Amino acid sequence: MKRFAIVGHLAATAGTFSLNDLPGSAGRMDVLCRCVNAALFLSHDLRADVECYLVLCGEPGPEKTVLFVGGEVRYLSPDERSSASLIKKALALPCGDAFRESTPGVYVRRGGLARLLDEHPFAVLAEDGGDIRHEEALPEAYLLSDHRNFSDEECELIAGRSRHSVGPKSLHADHAITILQNELDRREHGWR
Repeated sequence: MKRFAIVGHLAATAGTFSLNDLPGSAGRMDVLCRCVNAALFLSHDLRADVECYLVLCGEPGPEKTVLFVGGEVRYLSPDERSSASLIKKALALPCGDAFRESTPGVYVRRGGLARLLDEHPFAVLAEDGGDIRHEEALPEAYLLSDHRNFSDEECELIAGRSRHSVGPKSLHADHAITILQNELDRREHGWR
């Protein structure tokens, strides 16, 4: 199972945002929606072997995590509004410490990055990491930040984790996921 986790520093933690204003009222939810699409979509298909975690840290709080499971998700189309609609439905549910399914393949729970890092061995995808094209083996779980850098507190949480990079330039998180998926696909099919 491949896993991607994206920290949304301003992303709304309640389903009260407008689908017509994802960058504003939803706290840059548009960035996270593009990451969901990059992680899950193929041409005319979904990646069944991928989980995409969205760590929502914005208002009104507390932090929540929304999970998309590629092999289970339904009603997802390859546009930002579609994934935002599923996130909004998930956030409208009362949730606790366990993941609760809102629609097929979309889950929500309370808790943020610290909890997620305790559960999975995420590597960090950042421009200061080792070049993925020169590494013999690659992890299957990656942590990315949205349009902001990781905070000092988050840097403490991820200290000591392996760091990987898709290239020498700073890229949007969704573009980095696409490039990483391509590298993983190439290796899986012996195109190295």
